[in-house]
Amino acid sequence: MSPVNWERLWRMNGISFVIFFVVAYVIYGSQPKVGASADTLVSFYDGDRTRILIATVVFSLATLNLLWFVAAITSTLRDAGQGGWGAAATAAGAALGGVFFVLIAVGSGGRAVGAALAYSIGGSGNETLIAGLNDLSWVLGVMSSFPAAMLIMAGTFGLWRAGIISNALFWAGVAAVVLLVLRGTTWASDGFWAPHGAYARFISLIVALAWV
Repeated sequence: MSPVNWERLWRMNGISFVIFFVVAYVIYGSQPKVGASADTLVSFYDGDRTRILIATVVFSLATLNLLWFVAAITSTLRDAGQGGWGAAATAAGAALGGVFFVLIAVGSGGRAVGAALAYSIGGSGNETLIAGLNDLSWVLGVMSSFPAAMLIMAGTFGLWRAGIISNALFWAGVAAVVLLVLRGTTWASDGFWAPHGAYARFISLIVALAWV
């Protein structure tokens, strides 16, 4: 039997990450926006408890696949003599994975806080706590833009300098970095540029998944 090409499997985990992430996103549904009413919050986190917990498991699998994908990028860059960019990719991947797992343990970016809310808090009647954790999940989702941008930058610049990707793909990666950094500025109270707005929830997310 021929030996398993582990690095090829690691690279394929990028596709697996996108699939698991999209499935989890669809199952999770539309999380209440920042400042949502108490009735809306309780209805979502308590009424849709089972669905949220299922999405949490799928999102966790997506995060594991993302970490393996980052390992493949790091290995490729190191073998190509771009160890510095590989180290940057590892650091960014670890930071991004850490943010995701924090969200999962305690949610679009807020899967993790959503798990805790659905598991034990949603039906408690503590409306202030529920609202605070829901808002925190949106904030963490926005802040995850920075390690995500760093990961894309490390992968794009490193692979380009190693001659592995074309100039066109390099500039596409640069554009993705800029769009992800801009997501980190979506602090409007409502509308397109809010943490729960269309740019943060859809546009920048699609860009990041397309890059992977």
